[in-house]
Amino acid sequence: MKFLRRTLPLTVLLLILWLTLNDSIGTGQWLLGLVIAFTLALLTPLLRPVRAQMRRPGAALRLIGRVAADVVRSNGAVAWRIVRGNAARAHPGFLKIPLRLQDPHGLAALSCIVTFTPGTVWAGHDAHNNQLTLHVLDLRHADQVIFAIQERYERLLLEIFE
Repeated sequence: MKFLRRTLPLTVLLLILWLTLNDSIGTGQWLLGLVIAFTLALLTPLLRPVRAQMRRPGAALRLIGRVAADVVRSNGAVAWRIVRGNAARAHPGFLKIPLRLQDPHGLAALSCIVTFTPGTVWAGHDAHNNQLTLHVLDLRHADQVIFAIQERYERLLLEIFE
C-alpha cells in the first residue's frame, strides 16, 4: 500500500502529461503512456538517493511568510527603481556570503528563495568554502543583504533541514 501511495500520484501525473503532449486519448496512447509513466515512477527514487527530512514544519511556515513579505517588498523596490530610471543610481555587483547550511535540499530551497526575490540572483555556490555568490541589483546596503540571507533565510532553513 505504501508503494502505491508513493508511485500512484507521479504515475497519474506523467500519464496525463503524456496524453496531453500527444494530443490523443486513444487506447494505444493510454497503454503506452501508462507503461512509460509507471516505469518512470518506479525509476525516479534511484535518481534521488538523498531523501529530504523536514524537522520543523512551523519553521517552514515562518519561512514561507518571510519570503512572501520579502518578495512583495523587493518587487516594490525594483519597480521604484524602474520608475525613477537613471536617478535611482543602482550599484549592481556580486557578493560572497559564507553559509553554514550544507543540506542539498536546504541549499536548493535557498537558491529558489534568492531567485524568487527581485533584485537578487543566485550566481554560484562554492561547495569547498561553502560560500554563496549572489548578484545584487543594489550593493549599497550589502550588510542588509548578508543579514537577510544568513539570519532571515539560512537560520530557518537550518532549523528545517539540519
